[in-house]
Amino acid sequence: MQCLQCSFPSSLNCYFSFCVMEKICVLILTFLCFALLSHGATFTSLRSDDGSEEWGYVEVRPKAHMFWWLYKSPNRVEDPSQPWPIILWLQGGPGASGIGYGNFDEVGPLDTTLKPRNSTWLQKAHLLFVENPVGVGFSYVENTDLLVKTDEEAASDLTTLLIEIFNHNENLQKSPLYIVGESYGGKFAVTLALSAIKAIEAGKLQLKLGGVVLADSWISAEDFVFSWGPFLKDLSRLDDNGLQRSNSFAQKIKKELDDGLFVNATYSWGDLEFEILNSTNGVDFYNVLMDNFEEVDLISLLSKGITWRHYSNYFSSLRSSQNDFKSLLNDVIREKLKIIPENVTWHGDSDAVFENLIGDFMKPRINEVDELLAKGVNVTVYNGQLDVICATKGVEAWLGKLKWEGLPHFLKKERTPLYCGNDKKTRGYLKSYKNLDFYWILGAGHMVPKDEPCVALNMVGQITHSPTASLLLQDQ
Repeated sequence: MQCLQCSFPSSLNCYFSFCVMEKICVLILTFLCFALLSHGATFTSLRSDDGSEEWGYVEVRPKAHMFWWLYKSPNRVEDPSQPWPIILWLQGGPGASGIGYGNFDEVGPLDTTLKPRNSTWLQKAHLLFVENPVGVGFSYVENTDLLVKTDEEAASDLTTLLIEIFNHNENLQKSPLYIVGESYGGKFAVTLALSAIKAIEAGKLQLKLGGVVLADSWISAEDFVFSWGPFLKDLSRLDDNGLQRSNSFAQKIKKELDDGLFVNATYSWGDLEFEILNSTNGVDFYNVLMDNFEEVDLISLLSKGITWRHYSNYFSSLRSSQNDFKSLLNDVIREKLKIIPENVTWHGDSDAVFENLIGDFMKPRINEVDELLAKGVNVTVYNGQLDVICATKGVEAWLGKLKWEGLPHFLKKERTPLYCGNDKKTRGYLKSYKNLDFYWILGAGHMVPKDEPCVALNMVGQITHSPTASLLLQDQ
């Protein structure tokens, strides 16, 4: 449903209009249009003058407002036999901003200097970014008691958002939705997919689910903490003493998980990261070939058990100024959007969101992946070779625990090498069987699209069966 149109090229003047929904006219006031929909949710929507962008809020629960931003691809090909896909990007943390990191730092049409990104995933699909869970980025709650406590609660909010966006847009309903979850966003992705399937089957959600993509995803904390020591030892970042200490912490975490002490396990995970930082002299958990240059600040956070700030630390290390990025979101982007409440300030990470999910943080989601595979949902896993936090060794370990009947056949399959354009340098490998695909991406850390944009763009075209998949990005 379109409520208000805005033009941004040369002026920021908007015009008022009326929005009609089920014979109810709602006057647009102060650039906002609120439409009370049939099941009670409030939907707020603005769009660019050319219709290529749309954004807004959905009140997913009373006083809980989730922000979304949809980009429509200029490369869309009308092909009934190959519907144009939509990618929903879910950031990790939990508590990291998808609008900030996923959009401007990784796959959106513009980079952090507002220059066009030649490797944007918009070339292959429409892009839908969501500030998830509520309380992240431009999303907000009117009472902190409304912050989610579990992945399932987050999935319920996201399902409500999808109902509002898709049920009133027939064009979007024709396109398959691919849910891409990076890092902790992978846990959100699998729980959302199962929630969405239930809503679809119940006739509440009009959407075609194309698949789920797990991008360096935190699916099984146990398997990852056991992977850190051996991985770092193999690359000479740990010696035998460091390996022994790492494995000792991992054993402690396993026992706490087995005993259902998930909060304790989260704090022990922080202790293990503190030990790894000390033993490696500050290895970067997002790229094993880098050091964390903000070690002092990070260790201060680690002592409090708040270690997820690696997101902002890693991205800021790749930019000239983190403060400029915050200003971009809170000044230029905020002015463009015209919809952000005055009392809402964009932050790249939310302590409160993480702290409220601390009881779910270490819980595995292997069973959810199994359930999706059993239902025939396309599941794609991709992982960067240089990632530590979600090391490939750990991914291979949790994949081996799947009960999916196709797993033995998948494991026996040979890998296919990946290239970029005419370059015959090996960029990765792919193994596929039925509805499970696994991409090993060489030279990439935790953020594959940022570290290896060429192979990532080609990969996402294949995953989504984009009509432009055959148009490969040449390496720059």
